[in-house]
Amino acid sequence: MPKKSKTINVPIEAVDEDIPELVDIESGLDGLELPPLIDDVDEEGETTGVLDEDDDVQMKELKPIKEVKRKRRREDRMDVDETETKKEKPTIEMRKVPVPPHRYGQLKENWVKIITPIVKQLGLQVRFNLKSRNVEIRCPENYDNKTNLQKATEFVKAFILGFTVDDALALIRLDHLFLETFEINDVKPLKGDHLSRAIGRIAGKEGRTKFTIENVTKTRIVLADSKIHLLGSYQSIQVARNAICSLILGSPPNKVYGNLRTLSSRLAERL
Repeated sequence: MPKKSKTINVPIEAVDEDIPELVDIESGLDGLELPPLIDDVDEEGETTGVLDEDDDVQMKELKPIKEVKRKRRREDRMDVDETETKKEKPTIEMRKVPVPPHRYGQLKENWVKIITPIVKQLGLQVRFNLKSRNVEIRCPENYDNKTNLQKATEFVKAFILGFTVDDALALIRLDHLFLETFEINDVKPLKGDHLSRAIGRIAGKEGRTKFTIENVTKTRIVLADSKIHLLGSYQSIQVARNAICSLILGSPPNKVYGNLRTLSSRLAERL
């Protein structure tokens, strides 16, 4: 069965007489009479309009606005006190040379011989830092010669690598000497007994092969396990390195000696 819809009768309220009639905007406002907000002033000086006499309106006088002129700060102006306080601190350069544990004893025995040329000849400051285990070398204030700092660093580094103090002093006295380090595995990868035999071939019986290379090429050689350190001029280091590489690769010592003599004679003729 379909449900019947119920109708509800809503009573129409009485029309409010105070509500103004709606105005059609499209028709315009020309024919519409609107009450004035403020009527004209009467003869007695009173106004009649929307505001009644009971409404109190307090009018205050506006204060005149003062123009404040601010001075612009000059960007170029600098205070003398600020420039005096912000003085640049002089930069002091310093070099650190780490010392391995097996060289502590030798460094302690030869400490006086090491610091004497650094302090007296080069005019630098040197100390051994017990905490970091480094030899620290620095320039004093107002010291402009930076090459002496590099010379002192190379001198200490050469001693730490295993050279004697007298041999390392040549780095301070002469300008054309250099240090070079390479490993046997850089030439040929060797392990175990093959590596030990290569080290023995470089040293020779009672160190004769090493001494021969040093005397012919006028260099100094230090064998530190699988590392080889060379001290000398650029050309001398090149000749000594070629001789050592040929020994590592398996050339007989007699052949290496012959090649060294021919190369050294050629170098002597050039010089």
